[in-house]
This record gives sequence, structure tokens and C-alpha cells, in this order.
Amino acid sequence: MKLTLQLAAIYNLLWGAWVVIFPNHFFQLVGMELPSQPMIWQGMGMVIGVYGLGYWWASYNPLRHWPIVAVGFLGKIFGPLGFVFNYYEGKVPFEFFYTLITNDFVWWIPFFLILKKVHQDYNWKLSD
Repeated sequence: MKLTLQLAAIYNLLWGAWVVIFPNHFFQLVGMELPSQPMIWQGMGMVIGVYGLGYWWASYNPLRHWPIVAVGFLGKIFGPLGFVFNYYEGKVPFEFFYTLITNDFVWWIPFFLILKKVHQDYNWKLSD
């Protein structure tokens, strides 16, 4: 659990920094039109980076700090759902799917397993 959360933290911090510092780079890589308001994309990078800090802190005691993991897991579920809805409404191109692979899908099983252990061993306690 500790290693999973530390890897997630490092990934999120690096991805967030990349998006904040180079807001057009992802769009150029996948051949998408550049955003007219890159500040919105940079804001997303900032949020993802902040998640990284939360994952790092949660890694010290994942069972106790499970709400951080739960919030991250929910984001990793709702993000792809939002993509699906917006894609089928024609509001976002398919190329945006590539962000879901590393930001969401690869973390589903590890985060689920952490939360499963929380349920089994810690019974969703919020305090000691």
C-alpha cells in the first residue's frame, strides 16, 4: 500500500508539474487543437499535483488515511465517466482518452485493493 501510494504521489506530482509548466504539450503530442484557455488545463494540473501530496501523506498510514485514497479512487472512476459522457455528446475528441490510461485506469486495482483492506481490517474507522 505504501509503495502504491508513493508511486501515485510521484506520478501525480510529475504529471501536474508537466501540465502546469507545459500546458500545450499534451495537445501537441496527440495532435489535438490547442486549448484557447490553457489556464483551465493548468488548473487541472495543479489539482492533480495536490492529489500527489495527499497520496504521499496517506502512504505513511494508508489504513488511517483511507479517505484520501477513497477521494482519489472516486476521481479515478468519475473522470472516465465524464469523458464517456462528453465524448458521446461530441464535446471532447477521442484523443483525450490517452490521459485516462495513466491518470485513472492503472490505479483502479491498486486503489481498490487498499480500500478493500480498509473495509476488512479497519472497518472504515475515521479515528483511532
